[in-house]
Amino acid sequence: MKEVKESFMTSYTAVISDIHGNAPALQAVLEDISKRGIDRIVNLGDSLFGPIDPIGTVELLMDDSRIVHLMGNCDEILLQEQVDSATFTFVKPKLTSAMLEWIGAFPKFQIFENLFFCHGTPEANDRYLLEKVSEKGVEAKSPEELESELEAFTYPYIFCGHSHVFQTKTLPSGKMIVNVGSVGLPAYNDELPFPHVMESGSPHADYAIVGREPDGRWSIQHIEAAYDSERAAVLAERNGRPDYAYALRTGRALL
Repeated sequence: MKEVKESFMTSYTAVISDIHGNAPALQAVLEDISKRGIDRIVNLGDSLFGPIDPIGTVELLMDDSRIVHLMGNCDEILLQEQVDSATFTFVKPKLTSAMLEWIGAFPKFQIFENLFFCHGTPEANDRYLLEKVSEKGVEAKSPEELESELEAFTYPYIFCGHSHVFQTKTLPSGKMIVNVGSVGLPAYNDELPFPHVMESGSPHADYAIVGREPDGRWSIQHIEAAYDSERAAVLAERNGRPDYAYALRTGRALL
């Protein structure tokens, strides 16, 4: 497993995920991070796959030396030649070879000391860690289910995204799972593995902060950053995506 350099994470680090091409939200989050004096950021992936402003998003990300990027499942989709997806058709033609090369270099996880960073689960970036999906919809995994799934996993802190729903869950063993939420898409519906919706319930841009306390433990803060979500919603509408616009305005999925 790839270890993060010793100079990384000496104080506080922001952890962001699931920007999905929402440049206005990303800009607000980066500004909020800078105001807090934080100069290290881990991006858990799914950065450009969205019908809002993927080029504005990549321009904010590529030249920011503070950010370590991970590979999300939608980042992998953009590396394919053709996909039957309206979002893929909107985004992929806009990306240059340099942008695609940049995406292709993302690792699937990062580690610092006892902190593990991934997009979905430690094993797969296209699976939910804290939730399970069935014919009945979305359910939270029980502590017992999570303990069983992570029994052989030695890292006590796991940071993930993918579901776009921010939360922290501490297991009986003491392991802590932190879903940092989504910067740019607070809700969506999906057809796989069964039809379901994921909703944060808020139009804010979500991210988390992790920092070392004087006693050596890690502190976790969830941040909901307000931004001009109406601007992002209008861009989505102009690009033919009322589903994104509704989610951006309400934090709920359009059914």
